[in-house]
Amino acid sequence: MKNIIINKEFDKIVKNRFDIYNSLFLNLPYPKVSNIGMLIPLLHQVCKSELEKGKDPSEIMDSFFNSHTQIISEEEKIDFMFRVIQYVERQVVLYDSVEDSGFKMLVNLENNLSFKDYIHLARSKNNLDEFLDKLATFSTRIVFTAHPTQFYPPSVLDIIAKLRLLIADNNINDIDLTLQQLGLTSLINSKKPTPNDEAKNVIYFLKSVYYNAVGDLYAHIKENVQGTQFDNPNLIQFGFWPGGDRDGNPFVTAETTMDVSDDLRMSLMSCYYNDIVDFEKKLTFRKVEGDIDNLKNKLYLTIFDKTKTLKFDDIINPLYKIKESLINNYNSLYLDELEKFIDKVKIFRTHFAALDIRQNHTVHKQTIEEILKKEKLIKNSLDELSKAELITILTKKAVQVNVDEYNDIVKDTIKTISQLQIIQHKNGEEGCNRYIISNSEDIFSVLFVYALLKWCGWKNENIPMDIIPLFESIEGMKNSEKIMTELFEIPEYRNHITQRNNFQTIMLGFSDGTKDGGYLQANWSIFKTKENLTSVCNHHNIKAIFFDGRGGPPARGGGKTHRFYASQSERIANHAIQITIQGQTITSKYGTKAHFIHNCEQLLTAGL
Repeated sequence: MKNIIINKEFDKIVKNRFDIYNSLFLNLPYPKVSNIGMLIPLLHQVCKSELEKGKDPSEIMDSFFNSHTQIISEEEKIDFMFRVIQYVERQVVLYDSVEDSGFKMLVNLENNLSFKDYIHLARSKNNLDEFLDKLATFSTRIVFTAHPTQFYPPSVLDIIAKLRLLIADNNINDIDLTLQQLGLTSLINSKKPTPNDEAKNVIYFLKSVYYNAVGDLYAHIKENVQGTQFDNPNLIQFGFWPGGDRDGNPFVTAETTMDVSDDLRMSLMSCYYNDIVDFEKKLTFRKVEGDIDNLKNKLYLTIFDKTKTLKFDDIINPLYKIKESLINNYNSLYLDELEKFIDKVKIFRTHFAALDIRQNHTVHKQTIEEILKKEKLIKNSLDELSKAELITILTKKAVQVNVDEYNDIVKDTIKTISQLQIIQHKNGEEGCNRYIISNSEDIFSVLFVYALLKWCGWKNENIPMDIIPLFESIEGMKNSEKIMTELFEIPEYRNHITQRNNFQTIMLGFSDGTKDGGYLQANWSIFKTKENLTSVCNHHNIKAIFFDGRGGPPARGGGKTHRFYASQSERIANHAIQITIQGQTITSKYGTKAHFIHNCEQLLTAGL
């Protein structure tokens, strides 16, 4: 009965509205085949009925062309089918826009707990204090990855966003005009996207959706815990792989990483600048005008010149000063809006999203091997050293590495690590402080990176980077408990963990586990691995954080994320939720402000 009601509501909110707007769409003219929109429903009916009779697709198409068109030549037939695809692609865009515009109504049909519902539940069970304590330290990290074929160009994304708003307002004339624009706009990139293009596609969502969505969600959370001292800007964090993930992608270089880190920072400064310009129009008071104008001018310089940067304190301190003046002199006018902006600055700081570096273990092994050959510690291979000798070299020996002495991937690996300090100086430490090792197979997967960070970056200083092993295969997960135990018992590495506030992040990959053992075994292996690694970390007084590599479709770990985390056992560490979001999921589950807020609330309530 419930499903029938939901289906009826869906038809009313989505299907019926789509049919109305699609009738406009089907009449859009295309060159050469002006009536193609009217032929598509006919083609659908013919194909459906004839395929059910078991007819050959080629025969069906030939019969359709003979009966319903004057198309004769093979070239014209191919052209027609190509234009059908063009139409259908745009119908998909239209359908998605209709569905997105009705999302708030659709989501009310589900029985998911919102954050507000969760607060009421905690209060009714008399464990609100426990919940608030957890909320004060908990964090979620949504890490965006890039699947370039799943992204529309920015011009199309703008059309989709415009359509969504017009459909919500039922603005028929402007919808018709926008559909005409969509019909004549290419849905694909004119050239293969570069890693920088992939990054820009994701940054588009950061700027146009997530920047304000995070502010709204955080304000909503604060509103629901009024009367408390809640202040946890780490509650919602973003990670970023485009431009930093070079595992299997030779086009991602050290230069790419630096460029993307600059793009992230400069895009954020643009968002801050726009907010300050809005405040300039509202806070027209003598005692704050100078501070606003000064901050606005400083932000403006950082938008277009990558050599110009601002520290976090350079932004937040003037805002605190303005806030104090509003309270003391101007009846707290616009104070709520200013506090919302301050919260956004505390969340995004100067980096927008943390740029993760990821590389394969085999590349680090090759790099270490080349360095030790230059140092004359080996002749040809690491196999010449005993395990104890290699551990000693990696953890105790000081090595001076000259990047110009190496070639190709080794050179780029050294260069990438060498510039991490520069990125942290420009974007803040949080802007790039995680190094992920894919295909981790033993303790050296981590120790190779530890040594490279020491030799090529921080020398004798503390290393402000989280070194994150990624266990992807079923075999890797089986060995992970032994690997982490060995690592924690190496004094130098244990000291590094102490410097990282006794947190160890461990990434578990889903898709490779699926290839190894299937969907069920992969899920079960991840579950048991988390329990075992939590036990290991607890034994060494270390807090485990699990970073889940989950794809879009269920076969790659997608599906009901809320249920996945809500089903974790009490024997699994629950200090944070960290998860990768791939291109397809970025647009489908986090592509609008309403989608983002709803799915973030689901992550939070699952973890809390």
